[in-house]
Amino acid sequence: MRHYTKEDIIRLVREEDAQFIRMQFTDIFGQLKNVAITASQIGRALDNQIMMDGSSIAGFVRIEESDQYLWPDLDTFAILPWRPQYGKVARLICDVHNPDGTAFAGDPRGVLKRVLRRADALGFTCNVGAELEFFLFQTDEDGQPTIRTSDEASYFDLGPLDHGEGTRREICLNMEQMGLAPESSHHEKGPGQNEIVFKYHDAMETADNLITFKSVVKTAANRNGLHASFMPKPMQNQSGSGLHLHLSLFKQGQNIFKNEKDVHSPQAEGFIQGILERISEITAFSNPLVNSYVRFGEDEAPKYITWSHENRSQLIRIPPATGQHARIISRYCRK
Repeated sequence: MRHYTKEDIIRLVREEDAQFIRMQFTDIFGQLKNVAITASQIGRALDNQIMMDGSSIAGFVRIEESDQYLWPDLDTFAILPWRPQYGKVARLICDVHNPDGTAFAGDPRGVLKRVLRRADALGFTCNVGAELEFFLFQTDEDGQPTIRTSDEASYFDLGPLDHGEGTRREICLNMEQMGLAPESSHHEKGPGQNEIVFKYHDAMETADNLITFKSVVKTAANRNGLHASFMPKPMQNQSGSGLHLHLSLFKQGQNIFKNEKDVHSPQAEGFIQGILERISEITAFSNPLVNSYVRFGEDEAPKYITWSHENRSQLIRIPPATGQHARIISRYCRK
């Protein structure tokens, strides 16, 4: 990740001729929100003075506590590549704070920050890679989404069978321009279903990238007359979509999931045990919709609290340790 100062941001806004800056944050449901400001207000934004009405965000605060402030993370500055070249639009991902300067306890990004501080105090760094699946559907004459798709492709098929190839290409190029580093993309099992794989980063950067990725995908689909859906099970008789997370834990620069005998370490098995013990609580967040549970038990969507070295249908798979890539793969059904 790049590291910026306030002076860097002011210079970039001027050099890129960015006319608008989107101050982005997420609600407790993981939906991206924003307050847009003009370039003339960038100084106020960098001094954490952009206010928003938290009582209008479901699950945030009551109306008598409505004043909240957006504190931008300077390292998340990026130009939105799909916006006009004249009058460009940039974004900054923000933390939500109370008027007294304290972090808002209900800010999802703030929750992750607190967890990562606890891990850092113990000397741990968690790296996360991600595989995201989604459908590209046609829209009707009014531009509303349908569950129709024009292709009949399956795993790894090419065009002309794969009608989403052009949109996936646009998504990946936009991702690279924003620094999201896609590793690969391909057609998935179901008609109109796609997958894009992220390079791993630390947990915070990956979380920011996931939120950004969904915005990139939905925007690219809309520009091509399509509707992108991350719904776990949009069609009854077709494959569902999931989110696969690749987790590695490092201490003093060393991957502690691998030991000197080239096998997985007791720390890796303890890590798995911790996930399995807390999976009921995790499920409330990783499977937030009724539709999430429709997918359970099919293909690689596990319904049992189990793990395996090789079985890809398990909740957690810990593949053979190779070099610094020993990892744990967790499979979830996400919106």
